[in-house]
Amino acid sequence: MAGDGLCDVEAVRTLVEEGPGAIEQLIEWGTAFDREGSRLLFAREGAHSRNRVLHAHGDSTGREIVRTLRQHARSLEGITFQSFAAVTDLLMHDGEVAGVCAFDEMTRSFVLIQARAVLLATGGLGRVFENTTNPDVATGDGVAAAYRAGAVISDIEFVQFHPTALFIPSAPRFLLSEALRGEGAYLRNASGERFMERYHPMQELAPRDVVSRSIVMELRATGDSSVFLDLTHLPPGFVRERFPRIYETCLSYSIDLETTPAPVRPAAHYAMGGVKTDLFGRTSIPRLYAAGEVACTGVHGANRLASNSLLEGVVFGERGGRAMCSLNDRCRPDTFEPPEMPCPAISERDIRAIAWNACGVLRNGPELSAAYTRLQSRSFHPLLQPDRAHFELRNIHQVASLISLAALAREESRGGHYRTDFPCKSSIFEKHSLIAPPHPGNHAKVSFA
Repeated sequence: MAGDGLCDVEAVRTLVEEGPGAIEQLIEWGTAFDREGSRLLFAREGAHSRNRVLHAHGDSTGREIVRTLRQHARSLEGITFQSFAAVTDLLMHDGEVAGVCAFDEMTRSFVLIQARAVLLATGGLGRVFENTTNPDVATGDGVAAAYRAGAVISDIEFVQFHPTALFIPSAPRFLLSEALRGEGAYLRNASGERFMERYHPMQELAPRDVVSRSIVMELRATGDSSVFLDLTHLPPGFVRERFPRIYETCLSYSIDLETTPAPVRPAAHYAMGGVKTDLFGRTSIPRLYAAGEVACTGVHGANRLASNSLLEGVVFGERGGRAMCSLNDRCRPDTFEPPEMPCPAISERDIRAIAWNACGVLRNGPELSAAYTRLQSRSFHPLLQPDRAHFELRNIHQVASLISLAALAREESRGGHYRTDFPCKSSIFEKHSLIAPPHPGNHAKVSFA
């Protein structure tokens, strides 16, 4: 299975049993999944044995779910939105979370928000890497803030690299969905050869980690800068109708997917690890919860099965919200002071290059060790002029350090983590990695349980 031996059975059972009800709730709230008449349409993605994925507007499923949830939330009393504000740190009192410290970009000031409980839903960490399909805001903020507050981070070494990101040097690494291969797209090298049969019997529909490694190995063998995703053999009009957003985006770069293969290569896409939670979103810190990509529920194990992330966020987000509602309030100090926020003396570009080169698709011990040492050796300077870039740099540095440390400790290859110096799995490491913030004067360490 995609999780490669590390999926938590109870977490998977919870997802499977409660998933249908969560989807029905989304439909009731107005989510417009694609249909043929009254029948819901299902698609297939990599490593799937049958069509099982709902989609919306062809290739905009996440956007449609967010639209629905935001619209529903706006209809409820007691919910407010604060745009152009970013959480920088958690407020703590007597070992419990007491709220958050946020930075308001409009007023360039800090806002301290006290709360009975906090749920982190900050998304991914792809911008830690030089090449990523994630938006610019995916800087691992929740993982970094939780770790600084004392939360346990689990399985952070397991990063999924999507095999088919559009590779145009001057353009963002736009995601060319796995559903393209599910609908019959081929991968070809620069010579026009379909090469995946040399690497896996499922060819283009092999798990994402296999396809990503295969592409990297093919590029190393040929010396080319990219391989090509070919849909030109599909019926005329199919790509334009089934994947309208992908088609139009590629067309804006002068690539007509119905007549021209698209240059692609892997890019960081999804973090299987994150802030360790239980089945109700509870972290190791009282009154702190997490859901979605920032959390490590155990559902994905070592390598997420395509399409499960949206469902995980909906199911465990609801469970976490319900658990938070059961908490009693408690007395807190009247005021808090913003925590200290030193900034690492290293550029974001350097951090992202270090992460990509050492913690990317193919890893090895010496490069991981050098990367961690280089990141830890950097000095810090005090915050002089607060801005979002400062906070994101601090978080990227923190998360890159955690990934390199955990990847160095896991001396095997499993799921999204591949070590060229330890290419096989080991029963010794059929466990989850755990990183707890160190005591003052000590270095962070990785344990396995």
